[in-house]
Amino acid sequence: MSSRRVYRNWVAGEGLVSYTVSIGSTDLHISTDRDLRQEALESAARHRHSVESYIHSHPRFATNLEPVDARPGAPSLVCDMAEAARIGRVGPMAAVAGAIAEAVGRDLLRSSREVIVENGGDVFMSVSSPRTVGLFAGGSALSGRIGLVIHPDDCPLGLCTSSGAFGHSLSLGAADTCTVLAHSAAVADALATSLCNRIRSADDLQRVLDRASLPPEAIGVLVIVAGRVGLYGAIDLVRTVPAQH
Repeated sequence: MSSRRVYRNWVAGEGLVSYTVSIGSTDLHISTDRDLRQEALESAARHRHSVESYIHSHPRFATNLEPVDARPGAPSLVCDMAEAARIGRVGPMAAVAGAIAEAVGRDLLRSSREVIVENGGDVFMSVSSPRTVGLFAGGSALSGRIGLVIHPDDCPLGLCTSSGAFGHSLSLGAADTCTVLAHSAAVADALATSLCNRIRSADDLQRVLDRASLPPEAIGVLVIVAGRVGLYGAIDLVRTVPAQH
């Protein structure tokens, strides 16, 4: 089973209806009050098309590893990615998974009181009761044994993860996992990439998680590297039982 599928087993969606929606490379696992897969499919298709159309006209937006300004008249999702990239000091595509998860999630909130959208390990959540998200950290002994409790008062929020040890996304760092909570899933996605890129060993934890080096958009950060755990901000940890693979 892939790391992404394992991760999906660790997002608590009890009491909700869960389903998968796929279009192109976008593969969403969604939990809502009722089955909204058709609405989700239409939303995902619309938002993907807006990004793809913009990239067709502005290919640099997809390839640059540094922030790129959105052109006047760009789709709102592209603007969100560009702003997240500016905050994280990374390329815009570092924010695409979180941005699409949130865009689809916010559309579904019109029809569902609770929404959880996972897109390749990047999650948008708006919940009315506490939910636990288990943390996948590759081969770390802590993988699946700790989780984050997400509280309704903090929602809606994005919970996004980058890793130098697993996953298909480009990472220049060595962290087993770097998870960021932010009120924007695009920002959480970009920051997770940025912070993970800066962690080459456990000795980097204190420097990277220093308050002065983190933007105000970050609600909380959790980093696992070489058996050590670093925390910043509002992180509510809980022990979990490893998921059955």
